[in-house]
Order: sequence, then structure tokens, then C-alpha cells
Amino acid sequence: PADLSIVVNTGDDFEHLGLHISPDLDTVTYTLAGLANRENGWGVAGDSFEALAALGRLGAPSWFRLGDRDLATHLQRTALLSQGLRLTEATARICDALGVTAQVLPMTDDPLATKVVTNEGELDFQDYFVRRRCEPVVREIRFAGVETARPSAEVVAALEMADGIVIAPSNPFVSVEPILALPGLREIVVSKPAVAVSPIVGGQAIKGPAAKMLGELGLEVSPAGVAARYDGLIEGFVMDQQDEALAAGVRGMGLDVVVTQTIMRSDDERAALARECIELLRRAGA
Repeated sequence: PADLSIVVNTGDDFEHLGLHISPDLDTVTYTLAGLANRENGWGVAGDSFEALAALGRLGAPSWFRLGDRDLATHLQRTALLSQGLRLTEATARICDALGVTAQVLPMTDDPLATKVVTNEGELDFQDYFVRRRCEPVVREIRFAGVETARPSAEVVAALEMADGIVIAPSNPFVSVEPILALPGLREIVVSKPAVAVSPIVGGQAIKGPAAKMLGELGLEVSPAGVAARYDGLIEGFVMDQQDEALAAGVRGMGLDVVVTQTIMRSDDERAALARECIELLRRAGA
């Protein structure tokens, strides 16, 4: 784990109930700490929601589901930031307290917010994703603050030192591209052996609105559509065995393609997919 650095999107971060909420950072941290609620895909397993219910009775917004143990993370993060720590430093302290030994790195310590331009106007990402349940039609994604945000020194160092880079099976538009939009990061990734795992299986996203966004933005809703989005960025691509018939077309893009089981229901399946990614990186020169 000490050899693993994970650069995490912070474009989803927002302030809620006076707290700094970092949904993607928390999902990664909870997963590595063995605390994640794998059924929901967010939050802490077995969490309760007494504080949220009490807040609702007091008239506070309760649309963003914060569990009681999850709330403790946000309280501590906000307190650390108020003491002058950078988000990177606050994240390191939280990871250390939870026994996470991999390096979990926010993509930036600067403000950067994902905005979803829809048929109903521009929405903050969490309004679109949680409050509106991804119902509005997406026209464009933009990143407010990208002109002034900079990747942290820790992120730049981790990527420059990396033997290879794996782009996880995340939403290309709102989980990966906010990272790549930061000055210099795309260039570093291009200079390294890099592979990506498709988040689309059988025409559907395993989690979240990636398939819906692909279609609404006029792109093919398939692993091929995702691979095309990463054109010029990666040498290898991992796609699920359900989509084996599409592999030849992806190889035609000049990519080394592995077709395997990508739906991870157990730790053994997670480990198997990681081994496939590492072998693909080795073939790419890592």
C-alpha cells in the first residue's frame, strides 16, 4: 500500500451545513479503511442517521444524506481546515487515524467546482447528482475555478515518480476530467505508461450517471465511447467480458485491450482486476 498513490477528484466538494464535504475523498478513504457501505456506494457501512433526522426537524436541509459516523469525518476535516491545514494535510491525518497506509491525495488544495450545464440551466454538481437525481439533460460540464487552481505539490510528485498510471472505472466527465483539467497533469499522464478501466458494461454504468452523460453529450454509450474519450492519453484499456464483441474496434484505436471480469463483487475480484491492470501497464512499458 505504501507504493500506491491515489489522486482523487475534488470537483464534487462543497459546503453543506457549514461543513467541508469531500464525497470522492471519503469514498476512497472509507473503502481502503474497510468501512465503506458497499451497498450504497457511499458513506459508512452500518451507519445511523439520527443527527440528520434531528437537523431535518429543526428545518435544516436533509437532502444530502450524512450518516452519524460519516458526519464525524466532515466535522474533523472542517476543523482541521479552519486551523490552516491544506486539504491534502487534513486528508492525510484522517487517513492515518483510520489506518489507511496508501497515499490518498486530493487533486488540488484550491477551490474547483464541477458545474453541470443542463436543459434547466447550470447546476452545482451535488444539486444535479443528489438533489435532482441526475434527471436534467446534460449539455456541458465545466470546472469553475480551473483557471486559478493548481495541483498540489504532492500530486505532481506522485505522478512524476509513478511507474504507471491506472485510470479507475470512474465517470470520465466528472471524476477523471476535473483532475486532467489542472495545469500540467494531462501532460504528466501522457508521459507515463497509462491504462484505463471502462466504467460502462453492457451499455450501462456500473454506478452513477456515466452512461446517461455519454448519450446526452452525443457519444457512444459503450467501452468504445469511453476509450475514445481518453484518446492520446492511454496505451491500454480494460473492458468487461460482456463487451468482448467491441474489443476489436477498441484495438483499432491503437490500444492494447484486455477483456476480463470488471464487475467487482468481492476482494478476490478486485485483486484479479488489479493484476490485469498491472500486467497491462508492464506491457505498456511500466
